Amino acid sequence: MMRKLFDEELEKLNVDLTKMGHLVEVAIENMIDAFKHQDKALAKEIIANDRLINDMERTVESRAFNLILRQQPIATDLRNVTTALKIVTDLERIGDQAADIAEIIMNFEGEHAYKTVEHIPTMAKKAKIMVHESIDSFIKKDLSTARLVKSMDDEIDALFEEVKQEVAEIIKENSERIDYCIDFLMIAKYLERVGDHAVNICEWLEFNQTGSVNDQRLI
Repeated sequence: MMRKLFDEELEKLNVDLTKMGHLVEVAIENMIDAFKHQDKALAKEIIANDRLINDMERTVESRAFNLILRQQPIATDLRNVTTALKIVTDLERIGDQAADIAEIIMNFEGEHAYKTVEHIPTMAKKAKIMVHESIDSFIKKDLSTARLVKSMDDEIDALFEEVKQEVAEIIKENSERIDYCIDFLMIAKYLERVGDHAVNICEWLEFNQTGSVNDQRLI
């Protein structure tokens, strides 16, 4: 009876995590669309919907803590609950970064920002892929896809370096655009952090399946 109850509660936990993952994916997709089209109404919607992601984080945390306190799980069960607590934090951070970029989009005026710095759109697309694949790999417990996502982190880091060089050239040509360029750097930095959190999700899946992260045994 206790085992059945635990499994039912764990399933509810996984369902909530999946729902949260979907909300985060939608936030990233909308953020890219808002940036691409300078759609301030959509940017405002992203900021407002970040509250839903935060609410889901609290729901997942509450379920996880209740499982630990009431069921006192060990071994694999403990790994499942611990993984949920770790992944929910990274999902919430990704949602925050989407909202942070949306805040910057709200301030854009005039020229089309999305096309100004060549490598930012590429970074955005890469970040979107990493988020989708990391969430998908967690849902499917697919370690091979998770490892592929981790390998993409070097690519998004390299793109960030390209953005910094592009922005430096823009400032060199016109120093009056420095505030505008700071916004570009912030967007690129947020996208780089999105990639980092996607990698974290993959590492926690690795922990969930093996008890190790990057060949270091944790449990």
